[in-house]
Amino acid sequence: MSNSGDNKRKVAEFLLRIKAIQLSPENPFTWASGRKSPIYCDNRRILSHPEIRTFVRQLATEQIEERFGKPEAIAGVATGGIALGALIAQELGLPFIYVRASAKAHGTGQRIEGDYSGFSSVFVIEDLISTGKSSLSAVDALRDAGLEVKGLLAFFTYGFGDAVERFKNSECQYFTLTDYPTMLEEASRSGYITEAQKEDLDSWSSAPVAWSESRDQ
Repeated sequence: MSNSGDNKRKVAEFLLRIKAIQLSPENPFTWASGRKSPIYCDNRRILSHPEIRTFVRQLATEQIEERFGKPEAIAGVATGGIALGALIAQELGLPFIYVRASAKAHGTGQRIEGDYSGFSSVFVIEDLISTGKSSLSAVDALRDAGLEVKGLLAFFTYGFGDAVERFKNSECQYFTLTDYPTMLEEASRSGYITEAQKEDLDSWSSAPVAWSESRDQ
């Protein structure tokens, strides 16, 4: 099993099938940022489907080892990367920790959960890359704790240019199991969306802020 175009398309098909990715350009979703978007992604739905869960877990572990070698440990990014990261750590037989979005307001006040005294490097698991800010905030927290970040895997990315630039500036290598262009082609091929909807979804990808603002008018 390799992360060929076939596997990217297969992962995209799975995410559409189980509604981990939902497309609605006519009735857009509102993100936490307040922006309107024609797509909503929640890859935690993978956890409810054993066959798909097994496929992506095995694909992810194989790709991590092929690209980076076997890591010392896995770190999940809260919240979506926690369960998905734990699955990958279990498959690899590795320790697992996770990184909170912010430090706890009680107890030890720590941001990293788990025992990381026995290793010096980690590989990071994220469910989704949007702007890249939350992913790289977790990377920074791990580095601040003295851990080397070998790389990061996300299950899906929107492919925004600012996210690509942030990862480059952070010197954090990453890859994804599938991406927005692959998903859009699969959605079109399978009849999930019309050609007109595909054009609208393409326009959002090119200029998401302008697309959102046009829906607010």
